[in-house]
Amino acid sequence: MEATTLSFDNIHNHGTLFAEMFRARHRTFIQHNGWDLPQADGMEFDQYDTPASRWVAVHEGGEVLAGVRLTPTIHRCGIYSYMIRDAQRGLLETIPDDLLNFAAPVDPLIWESSRVFVAEAVPASDRLRVQMQLIHEMVVSARALGAQQLLGIIPEHAPRLARRVGLDCLPAGPVIGAGGMRSVCVTISMQTRLH
Repeated sequence: MEATTLSFDNIHNHGTLFAEMFRARHRTFIQHNGWDLPQADGMEFDQYDTPASRWVAVHEGGEVLAGVRLTPTIHRCGIYSYMIRDAQRGLLETIPDDLLNFAAPVDPLIWESSRVFVAEAVPASDRLRVQMQLIHEMVVSARALGAQQLLGIIPEHAPRLARRVGLDCLPAGPVIGAGGMRSVCVTISMQTRLH
């Protein structure tokens, strides 16, 4: 099992991994969760998949097992910035605007973590190991990008898992219903040491 951080600068070094990650997102978010998201050629994408973002993929034998997108909170593309801020600004119909207890930051030291998934095909006996690999690579990549904090939307009970592995993960808003799931915005400090 490997973890790779992809960018527009390095996708040519990783064969079909970038496309396979978008296909895995399609299977997770559109086929399994039933979300109405943009798609083409069996791949899910949205307005936040720009050259400013980075994508962490956990993969084995060409199959993407898990992934996450990292986007700088200072990025803008047309009317869009990043998912949490745009939801708070009322630009997204599927995520409530009261998801954060404070104004969504625009700060070079804070990045957003979004589109987090572990593929349904990952057996229960391997899920924790895959999640740990994803979290580890996400933190390593975020730190390398200069992030001191991540802001993300995760399932409401996921902060407990994050704390178990040593992440300083704190709820930053109320539990919300989005996409048929109960989720919460969190801040994740990049200053803590992983177990």
